[in-house]
Amino acid sequence: MSNIKLYRHPLSGHSHRVELLLSILGLKFEMIDVDLMAGEHKHVEFLAKNIFGQVPALEDGATTLADSNAILVFLASKYDTTRRWLPVKPDELSVVQRFLSIAAGCVASGPAAARLVNVFSAGLDHEQAKTLSNELLLTLNGHLQHRLWLATEQPTIADIANYTYIAHAPEGGVSLEPYPHVKAWLRRIECLPGFVGMQKTAVVLAA
Repeated sequence: MSNIKLYRHPLSGHSHRVELLLSILGLKFEMIDVDLMAGEHKHVEFLAKNIFGQVPALEDGATTLADSNAILVFLASKYDTTRRWLPVKPDELSVVQRFLSIAAGCVASGPAAARLVNVFSAGLDHEQAKTLSNELLLTLNGHLQHRLWLATEQPTIADIANYTYIAHAPEGGVSLEPYPHVKAWLRRIECLPGFVGMQKTAVVLAA
C-alpha cells in the first residue's frame, strides 16, 4: 500500500491539481473522498490534517500537508529528480511562483468562483466572477499566443495549478471559444503522459 494518501472531493479543482501531478509523476497513492456535503471537512479528524477545513490534504508517511499549491511544490521538489516541474533557476522559479499566485488569485476569483455558483450554488457574485474570468482568459490567450507553456519552455506545476478551473470554466458559464490559444494549451496538458481529467458536471456550457 502506498504511503501517500490524498484527501479530496471529486468535484474539487484544487484536489484535482494534486491528483493530476501525482499521476503525471507516476506515484502510487490512495485517494480518500471527503464528504463535503455532510461537513466531513469540518470534523475534528480532518481539521487535524488541515486547520482551515478544506480539501485537499495530503499525507506522505509522517508528513501532512494542506493547500493545493503547497502540495504541488512539495511533490515536485521531493519526487521529480529532474526538476522539470519545479525548476531551480531563480528566473524560471520566480515565473512559476508568479503563476501559482495567479492560480490562487485570479483563477480562484474568476473561473473557480463562477463554477462554484453554478455547481455548488455558492452565494457569490456570478456576473463579477464571469467578468473576471474573461479578463483573465483574454490576458492568458495573449500570453500563450507565441508560447506553449505558462512559465518556461516546458510544462511545470504552473500549468498544473492553472489547468483545472480554466478547463472547467464552461461549468461556470464562461465560454472558452474566444480564446483559441488557451484551448490549445489545455489540449497540450491533456496530451501529457499520465494525464487524468476531473469529473465533469451536468451544468457544462455548450461551447
